[in-house]
Amino acid sequence: MEILESNSVVATDILQLVSFMIGSEEYAVDIFYVKEINRLSHITKVPNAPEFIEGVINLRGRIIPVIDLRVRMGLPKKAHDKDSRIIVIEDNNLLVGFLVDAVKEVIRIPKNITEEPPEIVSSVKTDFISSVGKLEDRLLILIDLKKILSKDEQDHLKNVV
Repeated sequence: MEILESNSVVATDILQLVSFMIGSEEYAVDIFYVKEINRLSHITKVPNAPEFIEGVINLRGRIIPVIDLRVRMGLPKKAHDKDSRIIVIEDNNLLVGFLVDAVKEVIRIPKNITEEPPEIVSSVKTDFISSVGKLEDRLLILIDLKKILSKDEQDHLKNVV
């Protein structure tokens, strides 16, 4: 999807996102936090880790925890396949990988086509959804990375690696 920018649209009104699939739903995160996107590599299991922690990977000498977003969202685990990817995110000096079913595209959308998620969607498992983008042919669920992990979970991850 290409966005034509007119004089009335300023850069701050455009969201630049990386979209990805989990099951049949399309999600997106702000590209500002995305450091890289990797094919699935060997993930080492961590004993006694929460169920949503898939394990850790070695990324150029740095040990990075990998979170299975399917499990974090309350969905059943899925076998990894050729489309599975790890989106490496950095926020507040925490480097973490998010395991997703597939990465779709880098997309630019006007901020004004997003709105708060409907209350029926706002449950305990989905409180990290920041908004929903209404595109011409589909909906895009925007994730607030700061809410995927609680402060305690972030601190725990920093201590694990």
